[in-house]
Amino acid sequence: MNGHPSRALPTPERNRPGAQHSVLIMKRSELSQALASRIIKVDRSHPIRIAIDGPDAAGKTVLADELVAPLEAHGRPVIRASIDGFHNPARLRYKRGSTSPEGYYRDSFDYQSLIESLLVPLGAGGSRRYRSAVFDYRTDSELQTPLRTAEANAVLLFDGVFLLRSELIQWWDLTIFVDAGFETTLARAEQRDAGLSGSFEELRRRYRERYIPGQRLYIAESRPREHADVVVNNNDLQDPVLASC
Repeated sequence: MNGHPSRALPTPERNRPGAQHSVLIMKRSELSQALASRIIKVDRSHPIRIAIDGPDAAGKTVLADELVAPLEAHGRPVIRASIDGFHNPARLRYKRGSTSPEGYYRDSFDYQSLIESLLVPLGAGGSRRYRSAVFDYRTDSELQTPLRTAEANAVLLFDGVFLLRSELIQWWDLTIFVDAGFETTLARAEQRDAGLSGSFEELRRRYRERYIPGQRLYIAESRPREHADVVVNNNDLQDPVLASC
């Protein structure tokens, strides 16, 4: 697909009433510009809260980082944050066992702190005084991050897994689901995380026993592809596919 212009393709409707669905194949360099243009069209009197959801190693963090420059070029201050700053303590994360898919899906993150510390303050009627992280999972300890004050026209780019679950979906102003097949994400995780997990074998075991089955639970229960405003098929990093409603 090298050298092609962006072009629309026909696609089935997602199961959203009244959805107008379009699909574009585009070069990587075009993706961040297209998404930034979509984001700045969201009209709110408070900072815009963008969820960048998707499976582990799908490319969520990279995409969120790529959006910073084009949004700032439009004059929008950007707040970057991640679900990694809202983990539960290890005793809660692993209470069902270190390889439990249900434990990964249901016990990994402190959604109440995320809502109270970040999403409510940046929402309608909020104070705009927020904390972008409250917990360091590496040291398994609370973080004492300072309160900051967001500008009214700021954009929160928040990346992480499980962001379109029922506890959170109402708090976002625009939702992006970064999709990629599990074999693709596993291969990327092997490149990214093998040194952190001890060995390729241990990493593969954790993905196949905990992370991928946990994602399957989430997809079955929360149907993020259907509920997202924008879906990015990120199997091909150089030629992603952008679908939006």
